[in-house]
Amino acid sequence: MTSEHRDIEQDIQAHAEALARLSDAVTSIVVGQKTMIERLLIGLLCNGHVLLEGVPGLAKTLCVSTLAGAIQGSFSRIQFTPDLLPADLIGTLIYRPDTGEFTTRRGPVFANIVLADEVNRAPAKVQSALLQAMQERQVTIGETTHTLDDPFLVLATQNPIEQEGTYPLPEAQVDRFMLKVIVGYPDREEELEIVNRMAASRPTTAIEPVMTLDELRAARSLVDRIFVDDKIKRYIVDLVHATRNPREIDDQLARLIEFGASPRASIALTMASRAHAFLNGRAFVTPSDVKSIGLDVLRHRVLVSYEAEAEDIDSAHIVRRIFDHVPIP
Repeated sequence: MTSEHRDIEQDIQAHAEALARLSDAVTSIVVGQKTMIERLLIGLLCNGHVLLEGVPGLAKTLCVSTLAGAIQGSFSRIQFTPDLLPADLIGTLIYRPDTGEFTTRRGPVFANIVLADEVNRAPAKVQSALLQAMQERQVTIGETTHTLDDPFLVLATQNPIEQEGTYPLPEAQVDRFMLKVIVGYPDREEELEIVNRMAASRPTTAIEPVMTLDELRAARSLVDRIFVDDKIKRYIVDLVHATRNPREIDDQLARLIEFGASPRASIALTMASRAHAFLNGRAFVTPSDVKSIGLDVLRHRVLVSYEAEAEDIDSAHIVRRIFDHVPIP
């Protein structure tokens, strides 16, 4: 280990306390769901948007709102509905008769953390407005472009089983989410703890801020310094390349993939692997970091073919097979 790596590890330990306080604050309210909480922290560290998918009642909204409450930044929640308009999201121009001028009324997207609840219920025009905000971190109101806050993070939820009144998210927008996390049910002991903690007319969900935006920005700059060896970078590129050219590793995969992941996936997987190493107190990325976070980075970027759908094979199954076939450095 070089002296630079030792210095980075010392810095990691110095910043680990703030991340530990943040994680403990969320787990004090949200029972279980350790994977979801870790993925949200990775999104924070990478300045990457996160899409949470799961059936109702799994604390997706509670987890995001708790995380936002534990950070000393601005937070807004947008309940997506079929009648939502772009102006309801980004804001609009308001005419002032007393001055004869238009003034800008900013929408809820002007916040550090934006909770897009049931994001797949809004029509295409709203999704287009959100897409610009997610990708460019700026929005256009009238003829003026406004830069969004820093940090700016969209944490979205969607329900996979209730399709009435929903709109499929455009592939271009889904690709802007760094991670797509599938939220599962708690186990028996966790659910018993949920009952003990939440089965009241007014369960305790209030939380005090435990981390400042400056601490978050400092942690982000540290994540960028985490070392990624050329062999790990090539491993990441090989994984993403395999989604586009599956025949090179498995002839059977070729008929199951319609479209593979773009270079944006390689960038996201590298950044997320760095953040995963940071959360584990390391100044360098290992193949285990890539494998641990890879499914959530790639599952929504690999489009399955009609044959795969007919055989009830989803993208997660395909991504796992790719990880099994690509050699580990």
